[in-house]
Amino acid sequence: MNAEKEVYYAATSYRSDRIPNQLPSTERSWLKRFGKKRLPWGQPQNVAPDDFLRERAPEKLRFQEGMRVEREGKLALGTYVPAPYEHVDFHDRHDHERFRFSLWSTRSQFWIYLTMFGKGFFLVGILPALFTWFARLYRSDKSWAYETVDIFQGFFSWILGIPLICWAIGSLVIHKFPKLWVKPSRGPIWEFNRRTGLVTLFDYNNNGEYKKNGTIGELTAPFYEFDAYLESGPDRQGSMNHVLCLAHRYRDIVINFSSLVNVDTRWQMPCALWDFLQNYMDTSRPLPDLPRYEEFRHLDPTTAAHDLKTGRNPRFWIDMDDETYKQQLSQLLDNIDNIDTFQRPHLMARHVRYVD
Repeated sequence: MNAEKEVYYAATSYRSDRIPNQLPSTERSWLKRFGKKRLPWGQPQNVAPDDFLRERAPEKLRFQEGMRVEREGKLALGTYVPAPYEHVDFHDRHDHERFRFSLWSTRSQFWIYLTMFGKGFFLVGILPALFTWFARLYRSDKSWAYETVDIFQGFFSWILGIPLICWAIGSLVIHKFPKLWVKPSRGPIWEFNRRTGLVTLFDYNNNGEYKKNGTIGELTAPFYEFDAYLESGPDRQGSMNHVLCLAHRYRDIVINFSSLVNVDTRWQMPCALWDFLQNYMDTSRPLPDLPRYEEFRHLDPTTAAHDLKTGRNPRFWIDMDDETYKQQLSQLLDNIDNIDTFQRPHLMARHVRYVD
């Protein structure tokens, strides 16, 4: 198994027990330090943002397995018809080898946000609107029919009508006219590669090369050369929001994770994401035990060896009942709330002299 690991993982792969000594860090300007707190390297807990657990609930895994079995059966019979856009590359990957992230195209995001915000404003506004309607009926000496028509033509047409129209149009386009909105973005944004240990930021301003011939630049560096920062700032209401950023220690490479995990008032959530990234990239440890990795665990040598040694059920997540899944989710949320990030020693300081 050790020989298999040596062949499978690149020489540059990250291992928490084999971090090389590095040059002193470069000094950051006050602007780059403002509102940012460096997070310690090492001793990550087995946590991840709760969305990572919700997005692949056991029910969804079973549905996907059924679809996969049906597809394989039809392929064997020669009756399989590809689903629309099945072969379109949306530039994202998330498996045992790499975590590559991309956004939908601007056109796609427009229809998604139109539907989402239309639905949100309508549902938020419906209770105050109904209260206003009842209050007006109670105080008016005119018939309820007259008051209802009058308020719906005026006040309600703006408060509820416009969001409802946005919701309806967006839903119609998304569910009935995919050609109007399904479109890949120009390419990925960043990638974490467990097999190579490298982090890549995809550059679309690479001296004009992308505009000239479509060539996407790549800024690549080893994972251990990045430091994590908790970036904090107030919103319009004065509440403090937090997001995780990764900054390269020697070059101008910065990854902001607000598109992956929403800005949160809880500082624990970015810290949970940092622990997840350390665990995912560390080839001395198995893959994080999350539903999305279940079908890939046997393909990663370290993970396969760990599962064989511990006797892990290869269908742990997919066969899980709903009640147990809720308990797992609740336990994850408790672990996130109790995360000990700022009580840990900064282990990277053994290998790097920080100048700020």
